[in-house]
Amino acid sequence: APPSAKGLNTEGFRLYRAGRYPEALEKFQAAAKEDPAYALPRYNAAATLGVLRKQGRVCEYGAHRDVIVEHLSQAVRLDARRLARARQDADLDGIRDTLGWQRLLGRIPEREADVPFLLRTVAWYGPGVGVQGSTRGLRFLTRGRALLWTRSVDADGQLQRSEVSGTYSVTGRQVELRLKGQAPRTGTLTEAGALTFPELGTFTDAPSECDA
Repeated sequence: APPSAKGLNTEGFRLYRAGRYPEALEKFQAAAKEDPAYALPRYNAAATLGVLRKQGRVCEYGAHRDVIVEHLSQAVRLDARRLARARQDADLDGIRDTLGWQRLLGRIPEREADVPFLLRTVAWYGPGVGVQGSTRGLRFLTRGRALLWTRSVDADGQLQRSEVSGTYSVTGRQVELRLKGQAPRTGTLTEAGALTFPELGTFTDAPSECDA
């Protein structure tokens, strides 16, 4: 890497160690821009965004799950050793339940045999409504159990969360969802990684955040 990119990355790491994450992020992004083939600052940017996400500063710094995954994926493409580090890195815990992370581990929605595993390991979010973000989500648990959560704002402006449990089964790409008190629904996990059910809509691994 050119000296300037290395220097910027080193400065960024010093700021990161000092807990000055926004400033560290700027240095890592500048280093990656300076030398696009340099894996380390891309990795460090992913980790720093992971910390900012944990701190609840998602909207301020664009610390969205897909952005973190993109930085990390680029780092791993440039240097495969980054993946071993990422597996141990607590800064990246916030993306373990994304399709992007599972892709890095070799599990892909294009492969039908991986569909049951991806359903269980990924957190699925429905579309968002303004500042509330995603108003519903699905979790597929062990032993064929499923959970649909919904969030709504009551008359007093308080956020209410409710859950409906049920069971599910998978055949190829088809997912049959049987929620308590509701008729069974059959959905599909597409090769692009979108999970679509009639009436419930489309679920992806990216929660709707920061939409005013």
